[in-house]
Amino acid sequence: MLTLFYAPTACSLASHIALEEAQADFEARRVDFAAGEQRSPDYLAINPKGRVPALVTPRGVLTETPAILAFIAQSFPEARLAPLDDPFAFAEVQAFNSYLCSTVHVNHAHRVRGARWADDADAIAAMQRKVQENMTACFELIEERMLRGPWVMGEAYSVADPYLFTIARWLPGDDVDIARFPGVRGHYARMEARPAVQRALAASAAA
Repeated sequence: MLTLFYAPTACSLASHIALEEAQADFEARRVDFAAGEQRSPDYLAINPKGRVPALVTPRGVLTETPAILAFIAQSFPEARLAPLDDPFAFAEVQAFNSYLCSTVHVNHAHRVRGARWADDADAIAAMQRKVQENMTACFELIEERMLRGPWVMGEAYSVADPYLFTIARWLPGDDVDIARFPGVRGHYARMEARPAVQRALAASAAA
């Protein structure tokens, strides 16, 4: 039995979708960020980073979206969520997910989490002003060089797809029009139509 700790609209949605795609036996438990639950002693005992996602497994707790997505793909090979028999192709999935985690997510976080990097209000405001530009540049690269279509890796759906979908959902808040990126927009629409995505979104909204 797996337990996924998540927050609505957070990057944990990618792991939630992957678990649904894998038809895994899991429980989804919401962490109430508005109430500061992520800083509570009980949650910090699970994830000392005070963030989501956290996936409790029989062997221990996993954190960080790329690691959790790889774990799901490898734990449920019958779901075919990654090219597990091809080390190079699997590394390509990991490279894409690492880019989303280390670069795109961080650029987005400068809008809402500026206090992580600066205490000065003017510095935080300057970071916030760069978010639209930086996120646009990231998605230009994804559109032009990284998204193979119809799925991230081409014809085969993988754990890179729910991760891209999750971060693309943040674009309106970053004042970036997804219509500028027809490949990403088409990918988003295909993701919305998948039953696993609909189940994960419904569960998140109902919590």
